[in-house]
Amino acid sequence: MHRIGPLFIIEGPNQSKVPYSRSLYVNCSEKVLIDTGADPQELLDLDHEHGVELIINTHYHPDHTLHNHLFKDTVKLINPKEYDSSRTIEGVARLNGVYQEWGEKGVKLWMKTLPEEWSKNLGEISGAYQYDTEYVFGDIKVHFLHTPGHTSGFSCPYFPDLGVTFVGDYDMTTFGPWYNGSDGSIEDFIISGKRLLELDCETYITGHQKGIFTKQEFKQAMNKFLAVIERRDQIIERYVLQGMNFNELTSIGIFYPAHMLDGQILKTWERSGIRKHLKRLGYTVSETTQELMKTK
Repeated sequence: MHRIGPLFIIEGPNQSKVPYSRSLYVNCSEKVLIDTGADPQELLDLDHEHGVELIINTHYHPDHTLHNHLFKDTVKLINPKEYDSSRTIEGVARLNGVYQEWGEKGVKLWMKTLPEEWSKNLGEISGAYQYDTEYVFGDIKVHFLHTPGHTSGFSCPYFPDLGVTFVGDYDMTTFGPWYNGSDGSIEDFIISGKRLLELDCETYITGHQKGIFTKQEFKQAMNKFLAVIERRDQIIERYVLQGMNFNELTSIGIFYPAHMLDGQILKTWERSGIRKHLKRLGYTVSETTQELMKTK
């Protein structure tokens, strides 16, 4: 377990890759755990040794709320933007694009594939914290920055006195930015990424893979990370100019490998993500013919 002062970094299996994520523990009188996607045994050991009295979720995605259910009687909070909409599976279906792409029938099919813990992890959330407000846990100050883009409510805990920010899904992976739910936004993702670089912060902790970056490393990585968006624009526009319709375009594998797109949820995110790029490029999709039409 890596430690930065009172902050404990708890890893998930396989370098905290999805479906897991990195958790952050604030070792103070309030015993605060931020996100629960780390290794379950590590989390239980942490609870046994130090205690967990408050869980804070940066957003509703299952890799970050994965083990909320292990702490049945612990207070759990999420950001205010997602509090009402994310505590039911039906609400999540509207946030992550399942409803928009497949309608009520698709939502019912998707719900049948979900583990029971999913609804527990979200349903046990009992309140919301506030954005960009100073909280003090023990003597540790933290601000939950509103950094939309990955989701509409996504937050990054910033510890100004420690010079540390937990940036979650600004994870600097080769996959690139993920904004593929219906509540994600390419433009907001870019703005929030640039905001993170402006912080008085020397250490950035990501939710997946590498984990810890110095400010200089994070800045260099962010430039490469955000550049993936433009490359996706270029790839998509090239295929559009070749005459592909929407169904063809969403079957070749822009975000996810083509062989993985038989699964409903990855197909959903492939379609939703490509829609966002098409809008940036000035195209709309005919819902009757699936042809792409230029709007500007």
